[in-house]
This record gives sequence, C-alpha cells and structure tokens, in this order.
Amino acid sequence: MSRSKLKVYEYSGCSTCRNALKYLNSKKIQFEQIPIRETPPSVSELKKAKQYLGDIKKLLNTSGKDYREGNWKEKLAKLSEDQIYKSLSENGNLVKRPFVVGDGWYLVGFKEEEWGERF
Repeated sequence: MSRSKLKVYEYSGCSTCRNALKYLNSKKIQFEQIPIRETPPSVSELKKAKQYLGDIKKLLNTSGKDYREGNWKEKLAKLSEDQIYKSLSENGNLVKRPFVVGDGWYLVGFKEEEWGERF
C-alpha cells in the first residue's frame, strides 16, 4: 500500500474526523475515505493495528454511545480478543475514529502533533 492508498475510516458526524480530513487535505495527502459505520475496518486490519499500537483498548471508541450503552467496559474483561475484533468489525461505532491504515502503520483518533510526526 503506497501513501496514495492511505485509508481513512471516518464518520461524517464526528468533529474529530472532520478535523483529521481537513488536516490531510491541507497537506495535500491523498487518501481513500471510508464511512466507518457502514464499512467498519476488517478483523485483519484491527489485528494489525493492535500489533502496531500495542493495546486492543486503543482501538475502542470509549466515549461513544454504543460503547457506554453496551456496557463494554465490563464486557471487555469477559471477551476474548477474537470476540472483541469480531464486534469491532461488525459495529464501526465501537472503533475509535478516525481509524487510519497506512503502509505498515496505523493511527487512531486525531492528535495533530502525532499526525505531524507521521506526515
């Protein structure tokens, strides 16, 4: 995957996602925009992101309504990683966004300083 194949899973109602997209556009970085609610990241992408980021909890949108109402804080202790990956791949609202897939690297959320190091 080259830089022009950057994948950005986002939600249009998310101000953090809008800021991230503005940032990428301001840097003239090409990317594929993917609606995370309709097309969540695959189990494979999530597993690779976890390996890169080091902690499966970094993939979770802990401030989201689905996370809170689904009682995910308690559920996490009872589920296997495979069950968590499956849930994330089926419900994009549970995935921290934006979720960015680069060439062998991943970003979750938008922190301009962190993104500045990458781009």
